[in-house]
Amino acid sequence: MQKDTISKEVLKNIARDISTHILHIEIKDDMELIDKNFTRVESRDADLLFKNGDEIVHIEIQNDHHSKMHLRMCRYYMDILFLYEEYKVSQYLVYIGKEKCYMKSEIKRDKIDYSYDIIDMRDIGCESFLSSDDPSALVLAMLCDFEGKDKQMVVNTILKRLQELSDEREYGNYLKMVNIFSTNRGLEKEVEKGVKMFSVNMEKTPFYKIGIERGLERGIERGLERGTERGMERGMERGEKNERLKNALVMIEKFNLPIDAIVKEFNIKKEELLE
Repeated sequence: MQKDTISKEVLKNIARDISTHILHIEIKDDMELIDKNFTRVESRDADLLFKNGDEIVHIEIQNDHHSKMHLRMCRYYMDILFLYEEYKVSQYLVYIGKEKCYMKSEIKRDKIDYSYDIIDMRDIGCESFLSSDDPSALVLAMLCDFEGKDKQMVVNTILKRLQELSDEREYGNYLKMVNIFSTNRGLEKEVEKGVKMFSVNMEKTPFYKIGIERGLERGIERGLERGTERGMERGMERGEKNERLKNALVMIEKFNLPIDAIVKEFNIKKEELLE
């Protein structure tokens, strides 16, 4: 599936944040995201694949266990090597699931000696993420080890800093990701309480303003006060729905999250998302 410009930028930010804060890879200025579909018997998309200097970095983000993940990663490796044989190839699986990770990370049999790295987000301390000025890195802190810190305090810190570092539209998008990640760590109540504490004035969000402007234009054209009201409502609804659908697709494709959970969290119809 072709990804639109917004989605590509989101993916590039995710790749950069994970590489910098989790894998400790120095990102080059000419870092290039590779949008590649590998097809043999079946069609497969690598989650995150990018060229970084003389290295190809492949990152898979896994929300649940896959008994054949070591075989899948090995196939990816060979597919990547076939296209970029002159490059060094590094592979990582970032596990964000609820249960303890038990996937295999190597194949050693016959004359094959293959392995890749598995990073369990629960084994990574949240401190460096909390001190980051990058909002998407702060979101990833939800999946990290809180290192004995009070859960509510950490969640409040994440929400407060997200609000400080982003405008209200961006904050709403990050908040959706925080809500989804909270279910992986049993932090739903803490997030709900924190959101109430740092509530957003929706009347100042760009979507609200766009909705009003569109509504006024339609109302003037029709010359009816009722037309203005309906126009505002429809403008807001369409803008918000499109944004929710975009974010929902990114979360499903890149984080392997269940469709039903995404549909509920983003308040959209399953039929619209599948379409």
